[in-house]
Amino acid sequence: MLPDDTSFITDEASLRTLHHAPMRRATDKVLRGLDQHCRRIISLSPFCIIATQGPNGADISPRGDPAGFVRVLDELTLLLPDRVGNNRLDSMINLLVNPRIALLFLVPGMNETLRINGTARITDDARLLAASAVNDRPPKIGLVVAIEEALLHCPKALIRSALWDASRHIDRAILPTYAQMLLDHVKGLTQEENNRQTQIMAERGLY
Repeated sequence: MLPDDTSFITDEASLRTLHHAPMRRATDKVLRGLDQHCRRIISLSPFCIIATQGPNGADISPRGDPAGFVRVLDELTLLLPDRVGNNRLDSMINLLVNPRIALLFLVPGMNETLRINGTARITDDARLLAASAVNDRPPKIGLVVAIEEALLHCPKALIRSALWDASRHIDRAILPTYAQMLLDHVKGLTQEENNRQTQIMAERGLY
């Protein structure tokens, strides 16, 4: 619980007094489209995080596939395929209300990341989605992202977290399984029903 007298910052001027002024290499690095470095990072990235904003607030969601799964259509446009998932459709529903989107690309072994901001539309155009097929199964839908900003992000966060350092990875056995945690999180979910739904998801596969 927060103390009753916890202080909060409520204006930009107060916030900036606590920090050094940003250097030019930080303020002037924003691109309006993809250059060769951005394209190369995207081609090597097997994982990105997308952020959207809807009527119920902000949402963030992971996306992963073989490296290069996010396709560069041109210097201002990306195609992000949507794979088999839990069908909550949180990000998609948000985009129907507010097209603003942000993406963060990670490349294993690389501490720098790539940030992209823009807008997105949902497409079911078979011509666009065909090239994103895996095992001859194209995605049902994808996101066409119109890029407004692209910028590199410095490595400090990943250095501090040692994200790629295998010696710092946890032993997964210290936590319950995903299915076990769901039993605690979903009120009224029985072990039998949990097993049934797990089997359905397994049968649907990754693609």
